[in-house]
Amino acid sequence: MDDLLEQLRAGLPAEALITDPDITASYAHDMASFCDAGVPAVIVLPRTVEQVQHVMRTATALRVPVVPQGARTGLSGAANATEGCIVLSLVRMDRILEISPVDRIAVVEPGVINAVVSRAVAEQGLYYPPDPSSWETCTIGGNIGTASGGLCCVKYGVTAEYVLGLDVVLADGRLLTTGRRTAKGVAGYDLTRLFVGSEGSLGIVVKAVLALKPAPPRQLALAAEFPSAAAACEAVCEIMARGHGPSLLELMDRTTLRAVNKMANMGLPESTEALLLAAFDTPDPAADLAAVAKLCRAAGATEVVPAESAAESELLLQARRMSLTALEAVKSATMIDDVCVPRSRLGAMMAGTAAIAEKYDLTIGVCAHAGDGNTHPVVCFDHADADESRRARESFDEIMALGLELGGTITGEHGVGVLKKDWLARELGPVGLDLQRSVKAAFDPLGLLNPGKLF
Repeated sequence: MDDLLEQLRAGLPAEALITDPDITASYAHDMASFCDAGVPAVIVLPRTVEQVQHVMRTATALRVPVVPQGARTGLSGAANATEGCIVLSLVRMDRILEISPVDRIAVVEPGVINAVVSRAVAEQGLYYPPDPSSWETCTIGGNIGTASGGLCCVKYGVTAEYVLGLDVVLADGRLLTTGRRTAKGVAGYDLTRLFVGSEGSLGIVVKAVLALKPAPPRQLALAAEFPSAAAACEAVCEIMARGHGPSLLELMDRTTLRAVNKMANMGLPESTEALLLAAFDTPDPAADLAAVAKLCRAAGATEVVPAESAAESELLLQARRMSLTALEAVKSATMIDDVCVPRSRLGAMMAGTAAIAEKYDLTIGVCAHAGDGNTHPVVCFDHADADESRRARESFDEIMALGLELGGTITGEHGVGVLKKDWLARELGPVGLDLQRSVKAAFDPLGLLNPGKLF
């Protein structure tokens, strides 16, 4: 410990190091339940690339593991500390370095908050689409680490589609530049995509070139009430099969609606079994909403209410954004799943999750990026009740197994971390897992970067 601190201090300002155990303990974990976390030896908060390089050279010399962190809003334990590690928090590297309306790019440091980037580019008539529910607090570096999504993924795609290039500090302290600033480019292997979603296990992202789009028109939304989740999922399938391009297509079940109402008194319809939110940012959103409303009624919607203004639309979206927070308030703990299935199997996923909730006698609310088939079943339980905690863990595993049976994946946007690494092995299979470990070894032969995560 003394050698570690002495060598770190040789290349870092005093304010970049935290060793107070009361403070270091607060950096030990992200927001995931059931994920082990160790006690970090030290927290380092660099402001420059050179400082990050110094940390990695020191870690390599002393064989000390390093756990990169952003805002710790993750839900898989990917940012959890390992025993005796250096926690490398990048939140102070929070500058927007460049916004180019001509090239339609933003160049940013990893600690910039997602919403800050979005608002800054909006001032220049541009749009950065990825918008996780935690967009007001999560960082771009964290978004890149988990390949996060958001409410607008159905039309605009996820973070991976918007990362053109990266500067990455490798495990030995070397600085690697990947990708490009150009609109297209195919020189060599796509190392940029390799880092996106790698959860800090291959290198430390210290700069990102992000693709931007022209700002779209303000979107208009509608809410459709359904007597069953199956009917709502049928509507989703019809909307996508007919070629519509909504900017948002989100689903909330009855449990979620009640939780949101209880937390925020939003007056959502608690008597309905499922609420589908659809929005369009097209030149004529009212016409698109009318077409979708017709499909919803044909699928069995009991009520379809279009918003009359952008402000009303935003109110509906706020209800969806607070779904996870509201469900977290139902019990003392939650496990938030992130299973993505083919859209055609969304109804089976919803029905299967409801059956699992009944089997284990648990409250499981489901909100979903329905247009992507990405469901978020939230298992609510009492952490102090050992039996309920056991049932929560078993139900969580059954939900993931169900997703794989339906041709899906164990994670659409939250990542693997600690929580799902056993399931990653099942999804990848032995050959896939062996190759992934080989990639890890090529970038991090000593296994110092975020050890114990992914596999």
